[in-house]
Amino acid sequence: MNNVSIPVPERFLSDAYLAVIDAQGSKQTCVFEPSALEDMQAIAKRGYPDEICGLLVGTANADGWQVAEVRQVTNINEERAADRFQLDPAGYQAVDSELRGSGKEIIGVFHSHPDCPAKPSPTDLTSAWEGFVYPIVSVVQGSVAEVHCWVLTDDAQMGGKFQKLPHHA
Repeated sequence: MNNVSIPVPERFLSDAYLAVIDAQGSKQTCVFEPSALEDMQAIAKRGYPDEICGLLVGTANADGWQVAEVRQVTNINEERAADRFQLDPAGYQAVDSELRGSGKEIIGVFHSHPDCPAKPSPTDLTSAWEGFVYPIVSVVQGSVAEVHCWVLTDDAQMGGKFQKLPHHA
C-alpha cells in the first residue's frame, strides 16, 4: 500500500456515517492467505474508478475468519457504480454451488471505495449479514491506500453497527 492521502468526502463525517461504526474493536481476527489479500487488492485496483465487489472463501470459527481465496463477482449497480455496489446474485449462487462439499464456504463480501476511506457506509450496513466479514479496500488514484475489515456487532442493543476487525496475511 502506498502512502497516499485518502480524501474524506463530507458525507463520511456526517452523523449517518458515524452512526454505523462501533468504536470498540472486535476481539476476533481475519487471517488472509497472502495470495488472497494480494488478489483482493489487485481486483480493486483493476476496477478503479468504479466500486468492485466479490466474495471471501474460507472457513470461520469463534476466533474469526480464515480467508483462503477471493472471487470477484459482478457489481450489477450500473447507475451508481462509482459509489455503490450490488453483488450479482447469480455470481454468489455460482460460487456457493461450486464450494459445496469442499470444506470451504463463503465467509464474507469485499468491496472497494474509490477515492474514499475504507470505512463502511449506511448503505453497506443495510446489506450486511451477521456472521460475515466485510473488507473494504480504499483505492485512491488507482493505488490501494488502505484495507480495513469490518464485522457486524452481535449485540442487538448496539442497533447493528460495524466493528473494525484486526486482519493480517
